[in-house]
Order: sequence, then C-alpha cells, then structure tokens
Amino acid sequence: MYLPIPPQPDSFSAWRAAVQAVDDRPGHEAQNVIIDVADPLSRATLADPAVALVDDFLRQWDAKPIETVANTLFPAALHRRHGSPAFYARFRDHILPAAARGGDRWSGYYFERMINLPRPDGGVAFNQLADIVDRLKDPSVKALNKYELSVFDPLRDVDRSPYGGQCLSHASFKPERTAAGDRLHLTVMYRNHYYIEKLLGNLIGLGRLMAFVAQEAKLQVGTLTVLSSHAIIDQPRNDAKQTASRAAINAMLAACDALVEH
Repeated sequence: MYLPIPPQPDSFSAWRAAVQAVDDRPGHEAQNVIIDVADPLSRATLADPAVALVDDFLRQWDAKPIETVANTLFPAALHRRHGSPAFYARFRDHILPAAARGGDRWSGYYFERMINLPRPDGGVAFNQLADIVDRLKDPSVKALNKYELSVFDPLRDVDRSPYGGQCLSHASFKPERTAAGDRLHLTVMYRNHYYIEKLLGNLIGLGRLMAFVAQEAKLQVGTLTVLSSHAIIDQPRNDAKQTASRAAINAMLAACDALVEH
C-alpha cells in the first residue's frame, strides 16, 4: 500500500500536494507516501508569502518555526559564517553542548547523526557527511550508488516509548552523469512524519543539505524524493495545551491556496 504524490516543481508545492492527499485519507493519515520535488531550493524561504503564512501558523501554535526545523537537517547560517570544513567542528563544539538533552541519545539535530556517529570501539566519531563529500569529489571513485547516510541508530533509538526520537531514518545520495551536466539526487525515508508541523521545514532543510553536498562535489542539485512510511496531518498543540482544530488547519491551507491563485 502506497500513496504517490504527483511530482511537484518546488518545496512548497510538494508540501501542499502531500498535505492534501494525506488529509483526504481516512483518519487524515497514510502509509508509504512518496513525494518527488524537482527543485527543492525553489519556494523554500520565508520570502515566499505562502511559506511565511505556514510559518506564522506554526508560531501561533507554539510549534517550531520552519527555519528551526530546517536547521535540524542542515545549519545553513553556521555554514555561511564559518565555511566548510570548519563549520563541522563549530557545530560539534558549540551547538551540540547547548542542545544536549537526555544524555547522548538524541540532541534533536539530524545533522548530529550525519557528522558525529559514535564508533562501536569508542574511537573518534565518524563524520558520514564529510566522507560522502570526499568520495564524491574523488575522481578515482567511480561508484554512483554507494553514498548512504544512516540516521537511525538501533543502539540509541530502540526503546518502549511511542514518542520522541528521530523520525528521519536514512538518506541516499545518488550522483547522475548526464550530457546536460552532473546532478545529485537525494532519497530519504521517514519512519513517521508530521505533515503540518514538520514536512515543509524538512523539505527545505533537505534541499539545503543537497545544495551543500552538491556545491562541495561540484554537482548540480537534482531531485529530492521523500518516502514517509507513516504520514499524518497532525494538529499542533500550544503551550496552553490547546490543540489546533481541523477548521483552523483548513483555514490556513485555504489562505495558502488563495495566495498561490493570485
């Protein structure tokens, strides 16, 4: 059982189409939703009025703003400020200690799992992302299908709680050699996905992650494909423990549609 979303040109359109498709399902949830974004860097900032409208809605309900969600996947401002590879150390030494919670199990940053994967022998943590970039840049490496990035860690993430922990499980980068230029595609899998609170920020953050890897490897940004093995049209709950009604969510979606139509 799967729910394919028609390919979309940009991040916002992909979010809106996926939300509509899942919202139409019984219980406002679906399994194995497949989203494909032609240009994940397009309509992916708060300068877009529709993106800003969604961000305003999330803030009204005390949910994480879009930039905060995107930042968990790729700290774009930190990269702009310090460049690569210096921003890896800045993130590890300055961002992670401030975000630490629950010991070393889960900081809330997917980027941590990408660059700071513990080794079984207790040695220096493995930077998966830097290794992928290095291999993509190396002309002697001919492989086109060996750029895998693991986020789910069974030693840290398996417990008996139904809540919390990482939702992004795996990412697979795929370089494509074409006559029009070499491109970098990305496919990711989420074990669980909140489409109101997280999906748009996730698409934007993943697009920025792709842009970083592509720039480092001198490739063009290709398509982003997301598989949500479980997706739900969630209802944000604010600090006063009030839950956003379906009517409030529908009003926000209608306002987004009105902006697009004009």
